[in-house]
Amino acid sequence: MDKELRAEEITRNKTLKVKEIEFEGIADFQDVSRLLDEKVETHFVDVLNWADFPYQPKVGFKIAHCNNQIWLKYEVEEENILAERTEPNSYVFKDSCVEFFFDPMADGNYYNFEFNCIGTTLLAYGPHRKTRKYATPDIIEDVIKIESSLGAQSFAEKTGGHTWEMITILPAEILTHNPGIQLKGLKSRANFYKCADDTSKKHYLSWNPIDTKKPDFHRPEFFGELIFE
Repeated sequence: MDKELRAEEITRNKTLKVKEIEFEGIADFQDVSRLLDEKVETHFVDVLNWADFPYQPKVGFKIAHCNNQIWLKYEVEEENILAERTEPNSYVFKDSCVEFFFDPMADGNYYNFEFNCIGTTLLAYGPHRKTRKYATPDIIEDVIKIESSLGAQSFAEKTGGHTWEMITILPAEILTHNPGIQLKGLKSRANFYKCADDTSKKHYLSWNPIDTKKPDFHRPEFFGELIFE
């Protein structure tokens, strides 16, 4: 029985190696998109953890690091899209939203990066849902670089099928609770998500499985492993 349980744990806890990309100068969104497409494989946010929410959009992501920045590209196909929130730290998870929960030191303290499909960002830090320290709007807007193929203007729900991409550049300085952190060689933990609370096709998908009765992304015990090469 113990061997079976250990085998199940291995299956449920994914490991992702974050490739280092070399680039001289300042990479723009076009550079980042091209290099990720050329050098990095696509991973998928495709785990349906809760039977009450069976809708499954197609969600792929590519991640790498370069010059102490995390480069992240999401590619999404979904029936309905929604983008009503435009203020930093607003409830972007109610819109069409992709998320990156990142525990850099693998110590249980994690950053929740949440992006709606027009790039509005929610960012906080702490050990669990009830204890979060929110980043200031100035830091979010000054440090994070983000571009969506849907633009940056808000809109009501659109039906009929949509495809969109988002490029996010996260300099290590955005990890304000880990000053001086170096990504290269870091062994960390993370999960990647897709949700859309206020759309007609509400859904909750994850990269690494989550074993809870109800949807809950704030569960670092279910993060997978990220190894920065």
